[in-house]
Amino acid sequence: MKVLHTSDWHIGRTLYGRKRYEEFESFLTWLAETIQQEQIDALLIAGDVFDTSTPSNRAQELYYRFLCRVATSSCRHIVVIAGNHDSPSFLNAPKELLRAIDVHVIGSTTESPDDEVLVLQNHDGSPELIVCAVPYLRDRDIRVAEVGESIDDKERKLIEGIRTHYFEVCELAEQKRKSLDVEIPIIAMGHLFTAGGQTIDGDGVRELYVGSLAHVTSGVFPECIDYLALGHLHVPQIVNGSDVMRYSGSPLPMGFGEAKQEKSVCLVEFTGKEAKVALLTVPVFKRLERIRGGWDEIAARLLEISASQSDAWLEIVYEGEDVAGDLRERVEALSAGTLMEVLRIKNNRVIDRVLNRSHDEETLDDLNVNDVFERCLVMHGVSEDQRPELLRAYQETITSLYEDDVQAQ
Repeated sequence: MKVLHTSDWHIGRTLYGRKRYEEFESFLTWLAETIQQEQIDALLIAGDVFDTSTPSNRAQELYYRFLCRVATSSCRHIVVIAGNHDSPSFLNAPKELLRAIDVHVIGSTTESPDDEVLVLQNHDGSPELIVCAVPYLRDRDIRVAEVGESIDDKERKLIEGIRTHYFEVCELAEQKRKSLDVEIPIIAMGHLFTAGGQTIDGDGVRELYVGSLAHVTSGVFPECIDYLALGHLHVPQIVNGSDVMRYSGSPLPMGFGEAKQEKSVCLVEFTGKEAKVALLTVPVFKRLERIRGGWDEIAARLLEISASQSDAWLEIVYEGEDVAGDLRERVEALSAGTLMEVLRIKNNRVIDRVLNRSHDEETLDDLNVNDVFERCLVMHGVSEDQRPELLRAYQETITSLYEDDVQAQ
C-alpha cells in the first residue's frame, strides 16, 4: 500500500503583501499528478491546510477543487486533520458531504476518542489501513486550568494531556486491529511541536501553547504506531532519529529563510506493517532568494539575476561597512525594468551604526518612531540639554502628519 504524507500548505498565505495563489495552484496540480503517477492509495494532510481560520473564496476553491480531482483518481482515501492555523468548525462543516467521496476530515477532538480512529477499506471492502487522525490539540482539549498553578504545572499537564490522548486513541486502534485479525498498519497523525524540532527564522511557525513551549518527546507516542505523520514544522525532518516518525514540512517556502530549502512530500510504502519511506521533491514554482553582503556583492548578484531573465522575488540584506542611506534607491535602479521583484530591503548597517542596537537581534520593528529619533540624536552627538526640545518638535511633526493622513481618509 502506498501512502503520501504532506502538511502545512497554508493556502492563502501572502509574502510581504504579495498573493501566492498561482504557487498554491501549481503545487496542488503537481500533487494531484504525482498521486496518479505513483498510484497512491491514501493521502494524509497533517494540518494547516489554510493560513488563516477565515480563508478567502479563492483559497477554498483551490482546496475543494483539489479534493474532487483526487477523489476521482487512483487514491482511495484522503485524511485531513486541522492544524493550529485552521478553523476546526470551518474544516468540519462539509465533513459528512466529503465522506461520501472518501475524504475524512477531523477538525477537532470530541468526547469519544473513537471518532479519531479510521479503519480504511480497499475496493473489495477489506480493511487495509488504520489511521489515528489526531488534530491539533488545543489547550482546553487536554488541560484543566487551576487557580495558582505555575508555568511548570501547565507544561507538565499539557504534555501529560497529549500523552493520554494519543494513548487512548492508539489503544482503540490496536484493539480494532486485533479484532480484525489482520496485520494492517497503524498510522498516527498529529500537529504539534516535538522536542528538538528544527525551525528556520521567518518560517511563521508559532509556539502552540501560551506560557509554555510544550515540546513533546517521541516517548508520548505508543509503540503500536507503524508510521507517524506530523505537521506544524516547515523543515522536512525525522523525529528522534526514527525514519518512520516524520514531519513532511511545508511544500512551499513560507519566507526567505526557507529559500534554499528543498521541499518534499513523504512517500510511505507498506509491506504488511513495515514502512519504507522515500522523499519526493516538490518543484520550485516561484523562486525566492535572499541576497546579503556589501553593496558590491548585492549589485553583482542583482545583475546576474537580471541577466538570467528570472522573475524571482528577492530580499536584500545589506551588511556592508558604509551606512548606505540611499540603499533603496540603488537597489531600485538596478532592478527597474527587470522581471525580478524586490519585496524587502533590510539595512543592517543602519541599524548597527545609526540606531546603536541594544542587542544583536534588535530590528526596526522593535523600535517606535521616538526611539529611532532619540538614537539618531545620540549618534549625531546632540547635547542632552537640546534633546528634549528637538524631541517635542519631532513629536509635533509626527502628530501633524498623522492627523493629515486621518483627514485625507
